[in-house]
Amino acid sequence: MATHLDLEEQEQLDQLKHFWNTYGTLITWIVLLAAGAFMAWNGWNYFQRNKAAQASALYDEVERSAQAGDAERIERALGEMKNRFAGTVYAQQAGLLAAKTLNEKAKPDASRAALQWVAENAVDPGYKAIARLRLSAELLQTKAYDEALKQLDASVPKEFEPLVADRKGDILLAQGKRDEAKAEYQKAWAAFDVQNDYRRLVEIKLNAVGVDPKTLTNASTAGGKTAQ
Repeated sequence: MATHLDLEEQEQLDQLKHFWNTYGTLITWIVLLAAGAFMAWNGWNYFQRNKAAQASALYDEVERSAQAGDAERIERALGEMKNRFAGTVYAQQAGLLAAKTLNEKAKPDASRAALQWVAENAVDPGYKAIARLRLSAELLQTKAYDEALKQLDASVPKEFEPLVADRKGDILLAQGKRDEAKAEYQKAWAAFDVQNDYRRLVEIKLNAVGVDPKTLTNASTAGGKTAQ
């Protein structure tokens, strides 16, 4: 009996040795790669958390500088943010906040530069759209009409399209292009939700260029009935 068990155990050992000789190196590499991937993943997560914490602290510096109205501190902090954390949401938010404060502090060039940076480098398309809308408004104030319109040529998320149309209307009207401005205001008015307060502002602009929004509503209703 003992001999039989010894032979059976020896056979199992031989099979195990054969299996290890055949697949042992592969198994070792798989284990090492899995361990390496796990360590790399943990390291990446730690790096991202650490990076986010540093970016948050620097954003706080931009925010404190804005509250204090210290333009020089804002520019320094924003410059550091752009150099070290350009790809973070904090950098995009810092750029918009810095631009607003710099514009209030009569530093239009620095404000526009901050907005341009967000418009070109932001990861989030929503932040890009906001930056372009604000930049076009500042350019409109300086009568740089063509450059303002150029900022609005870029594609934007659908929810920003009415705002872009409205801003184009403002710029075209300032250029004396009344009919083109009217078309953009109509586009904006039609795109805004009926309950949106901004739509009422567009209605005022439409009235100013000789369009009664009620006629647009009636035309829309008539078109719907015809289609039926």
